[in-house]
Order: sequence, then structure tokens, then C-alpha cells
Amino acid sequence: MQRLTISSQVNKVSPFDLNDEWSYRAWRDAKLHDYPQDTRHLIVEVKNINRLSVSEHKALVTLCKKTNAAIYRSGVPLSTKDSLRDVCASFGLNQLDKNLYADDDGISVLQVSAEKRQFEYIPYSDKLIKWHTDGYYNQPQYKIHAMVLHCVHPAQTGGGNTLLDHEIVYLLMRDENPDYIEALMQPDAMTIPANIEQGVEIRPAQTGPVFSVDEALGDLHMRYTARTRSIEWKDSKMVKQAVQYLEHLLASDLPYIHRYKLQANEGILSNNILHGREKFENSDLPGVQRLMYRARYHDRISGTSINDR
Repeated sequence: MQRLTISSQVNKVSPFDLNDEWSYRAWRDAKLHDYPQDTRHLIVEVKNINRLSVSEHKALVTLCKKTNAAIYRSGVPLSTKDSLRDVCASFGLNQLDKNLYADDDGISVLQVSAEKRQFEYIPYSDKLIKWHTDGYYNQPQYKIHAMVLHCVHPAQTGGGNTLLDHEIVYLLMRDENPDYIEALMQPDAMTIPANIEQGVEIRPAQTGPVFSVDEALGDLHMRYTARTRSIEWKDSKMVKQAVQYLEHLLASDLPYIHRYKLQANEGILSNNILHGREKFENSDLPGVQRLMYRARYHDRISGTSINDR
């Protein structure tokens, strides 16, 4: 059976084209070969995050090409908040997504906030954050392809992250039933309702696929959130079955799911994989509350594209 829904997004040979089983099998075998299932194998020790050595930089890129994510552990802190932007630029990340509560430099300071508008958003609270990819509510031309989360200070208890490569999710769902992938690649598969505050539309509703393929590079992109209040699924039997299977995977004990609590001077560099956060409790001491810097990019980490050799 010819699957026009998928092939229309792919202009050349691609493992993400449901009509191209040979390319998919070759990519699948390479993806699963020596895929790390121990979180320790995602960690790269670096002497100074402000000045990565050639070998440190290469190690991070190599991991991100394999798993779409890497955890760095620096021996020294960031020199300044702006230093994070310089670090990201060294990985080809330059197009910052200046989202609603990002600072003027485009980098968000994630901490528990008492400000009226911020505390209503979960990243600025101590609550659990369910599985999602960043920017799932963005317009198509502003997709988030990469992000960095840097820990300045961890929470006293809790606050660990869950991480899962979206390409692994695609692989598992396609192996289970290719119709799931076709359903979630439909352009009207998922709608994020408009963000309206006090009668004012802050962001319009966004409708689009869960899985899509970047037209320029051929890489897989995923937009998803497990929040039931923030999502409307297409009224389709196959879409509903696909979402149920996806939820099953995310609730399982897959060996590909990594759980890690960032410590001070550590960070996650990723091609916007699926991730979440545990709820946490802060210390009562001033100045030692959980503090993270988050930078989102419209670029993908350089050297990690499916066509990079």
C-alpha cells in the first residue's frame, strides 16, 4: 500500500518515509547498535564548560548524533549567564527562540516564581512536568530543534529529569504498527488550543503533526505534550490508538528512558528530545533554590544530522 501522507514530506531517500522500508531497516539497525542504556554513558566530563577542548566538544557531538542528547559535567561554573549562549554557538546553535518569559538575551531563568503570570506556568513552579518536547505550541516556522538546560543549583529534593530520544519512540511505534506513524504525521493530528489570558489571545491555536521530517536536512522532529488540558487530538480511531500506544511507551520501564538529576555546573545538550521533570522541594535557605538556565533554538546541533558523516 502506498502511503502518500508520509512520502509528501520527504523529497529523497529517507528512513522516515513509510514507503522506504530498506532505508528504514538500515537506519534502525545502526540506531540500535550499541545504543546506551546506562545513563552514565550519556555523561561527558569537561574541565571548563566555558572553554571546551576539541576532544570534549567532539565527544558531546558524537553522543548527540547517536542519542540526540548528552549530559555535560563541568569542573567549573559558567563565567556568566551569557557564556551559555557562547557555548551553544560552538555547536552551531544561533537562532534563539525568544519565548514568552525568556530574558532579553533569549535565555530563560527557570526558578520558582511568585510573579502572577509566571507562577501559572509549570516550569516556574515546583510541580511535576509531564513528558513533552519544547515548543510544541510554536508555529511551524519556529520549531524548536535543540535546547540546552544548565543547572546553576539543584533542588534540595526531587527535580530530576526524565529523558527519551524521540527517534527511539518513532522506531518503537513504527515496529509496532506503521499506521501509528502515518496517523501522527497527519498535518491535523494534534492541536494546541490558543493561550488566552483575561480575554486577550497571547498565542493562537496551533495545529500540526506529532512527527514531521525537516525538509532541508531530512531529520525527524517531534512535537508532543502529555498534558491533557493543553491538547486536542484529531477525532480519528487510528490517531487515538497511536496516542494510547505512545502513552503506554512513556509509562513503561523502557531501557531507553534515562533518569538523571542535574547537579551544579551540569547540563543537558539535546536535539529537543522528549523530557520531563519530577516535582521538587527547595531549601529554606536563601540563595540555594533550584535555578536552571534554558536556551531553546531553531537550529539543530551541528554535526548530528542524519546526513552528517
